[in-house]
Amino acid sequence: MKIHEHQGKEVLRRFDVAVPRGGVAFSVDEAVKVALSLGTWPVVVKAQIHAGGRGKGGGIKLANSEAEVRELAGKMLGMNLVTHQTGPQGKMVQRLLVEERMAIARELYAGIVLDRATFRNTFMVSTEGGVEIEKVAAETPEKIVKAAIDPVAGFQPFQARKLAFALGLSGDAFKAGVKFLTGLYRAYEAVDASLAEINPLVVTKDGKVVALDAKINFDDNALFRHPDLGEMRDLSEEEPAEVEASKYDLNYVKLNGNVGCMVNGAGLAMATMDIIKLHGGEPANFLDVGGGASAETVENGFRIVLQDPNVRAILINIFGGIVRCDRVASGVIEAISKVKSNLPVVVRLEGTNADVAAKMLEESPLKFIVAHDLADAAKKAVAAVGARK
Repeated sequence: MKIHEHQGKEVLRRFDVAVPRGGVAFSVDEAVKVALSLGTWPVVVKAQIHAGGRGKGGGIKLANSEAEVRELAGKMLGMNLVTHQTGPQGKMVQRLLVEERMAIARELYAGIVLDRATFRNTFMVSTEGGVEIEKVAAETPEKIVKAAIDPVAGFQPFQARKLAFALGLSGDAFKAGVKFLTGLYRAYEAVDASLAEINPLVVTKDGKVVALDAKINFDDNALFRHPDLGEMRDLSEEEPAEVEASKYDLNYVKLNGNVGCMVNGAGLAMATMDIIKLHGGEPANFLDVGGGASAETVENGFRIVLQDPNVRAILINIFGGIVRCDRVASGVIEAISKVKSNLPVVVRLEGTNADVAAKMLEESPLKFIVAHDLADAAKKAVAAVGARK
């Protein structure tokens, strides 16, 4: 689960991690109220969306007076902010963060993420703050210093000092940096985060180390332990189809292709997308309907896939292990009868009673395209898309 920058900073404050003074505003009047409460000028007005690159898109501005805050807030609230992460469609700004301006001496980077290669949380820092870390990794990887955290011992003081030295901190800034990094890791672990990224992490002219930005993602599987964090979820920032899928315990991710996919099992879903691309097609989504694949599950999955106007054909790929293929076939026939779509539907069922299921589909008046193996299914789905162009 993703949250907004202002929410990330609220979380960091709980763990004594330094962030600028500020507050969230949902209206122009609230933005002005927050700005006046800070008692200093200029202030920074920042659009809050779940995407980076807001500054380049015009979503971060300085205001030197109450009138400027009012003007900027009026322009930003309701604007469609386009950045390199939103895509050309952009995202609507519905809230702002108004905070004090920091006297910046240096911009750095700090981030924590699980490294699946080492099975450990890994702390990364770089002197190249304000730049996408992917670009730094590609062009100057030597500027990224990492520390793998032992899951039993935890984040050690010597690791905090090593990272602070790697950032070129000294004197009071070094002490502040060690405290900051230690607090950041405590926050990451305590809230079951899957990502904590501070970019930029700034050193001010008076030696303070402050999170100028904060990106924190949470492990969805651990949210039951943090009901207060679950309340931070902003559904308006998420893909509507993905939100609806979560209501039915379906794992759905929208993509940019035109072959709708409905599969049981994450691994099989990934393989299905791969083979669609291998045969010249483009998957429109990832959809794992789980092991049961009942008529209700299939129906809900169909409705969600069909919400994407780019879908030109649907590929159903089910392995009947937990549930028999004939029961899946019965569910598919029932579901499509209710959904009433005229899109071509390619079905590949393998496993228990697959032969019975194939016969049921072939004899159905709904005119399914029955495939006999995964390659055959991908070829037929791609061909069906081509026939509709």
